[in-house]
Amino acid sequence: MSDDILFEQRGAAGFVTLNRPKALNALNHGMVKALTRQLAEWAGNDGVRHVVIRGEGEKAFCAGGDIRSIYDARMAGESGLTDFFHDEYLLNARIKTYPKPYVSLIDGIVMGGGVGVSVHGSHRVGTENTMFAMPETGIGFFPDVGGTWFLPRMPKATGIYCALSAGRLKQGDAIETGVLTHTTARGCLPALEEALVETDDVGAALGAFHVDAAPSELMARADLIEEIFSAPTVAEVMRRLDACEDPWGGKVAAGIRSKSPTSVHLAFEQMQRGARLDFAGCMRLEYRIVTKILEGHDFFEGVRALLVDKDQAPKWQPDRLDQIGGTVLAPYFEEPASGDLPLD
Repeated sequence: MSDDILFEQRGAAGFVTLNRPKALNALNHGMVKALTRQLAEWAGNDGVRHVVIRGEGEKAFCAGGDIRSIYDARMAGESGLTDFFHDEYLLNARIKTYPKPYVSLIDGIVMGGGVGVSVHGSHRVGTENTMFAMPETGIGFFPDVGGTWFLPRMPKATGIYCALSAGRLKQGDAIETGVLTHTTARGCLPALEEALVETDDVGAALGAFHVDAAPSELMARADLIEEIFSAPTVAEVMRRLDACEDPWGGKVAAGIRSKSPTSVHLAFEQMQRGARLDFAGCMRLEYRIVTKILEGHDFFEGVRALLVDKDQAPKWQPDRLDQIGGTVLAPYFEEPASGDLPLD
């Protein structure tokens, strides 16, 4: 097994360490498969009372999936580009239904794939350094790894705001929107980990190391966010942002207009559908979307602009929000020729 992910049983806890600090602990396919296997083993091990997942280093819990490897595979003409996402989404579903407490210790950046291996667990603990984001529309992608489920269920349309704008949440924002269940301080983490080694009572251990979060700047604007992002169409969201008297509205509008127009519309429709689906239905929907995205242009162009050439100047196709209609979006929500994600 690679050292990219480490497993250790200590007392009552099975510890998972995402161990790629130089890559901000980004998930690769090997890590996804190893974590899936280990969770299955620990589920049947009575000595492991709960699972604890953490990231190595001080910068990130996990900054997302290793999307550069997907880009490189496409450029090399390789097939099987959906394999990583197939296995990642099945892992997200396993975490959502895991039979034991699953404790995520989130210190630093948590984005994309890192959200997928943390937010679906029973206990999500964030420090003052937590920085949550789903930035996928900025790379021609969409907020996957279960974003279809949890983002529409965040209060006051804050999840729709995050999905379209790649808005960042600090510790206070994350606890008030339900992304986190508990808050602590970075300095408490070593002692908290030791407490989880010794106890069967996860809730009591987390409560003993509670530290209040700073007030949420996001929720201070929650009513305004709801007024804007509860609009029935992307066009109306943008009209309301443009008409907003708060300078924040103009900044958000400019940010959304810099994203992939296709991705913005996909994310908006994804949020509408996800609000009506169960978790398994959300994951099947995501697999449909990703299968179609990997056949297209914008994701690979976004990765090129952000990670390869680093010119920060993606050329989206189409390049305007008003060029995206229902006929463009419909194929992303159809069952792929290879079949739906196999969930029970």
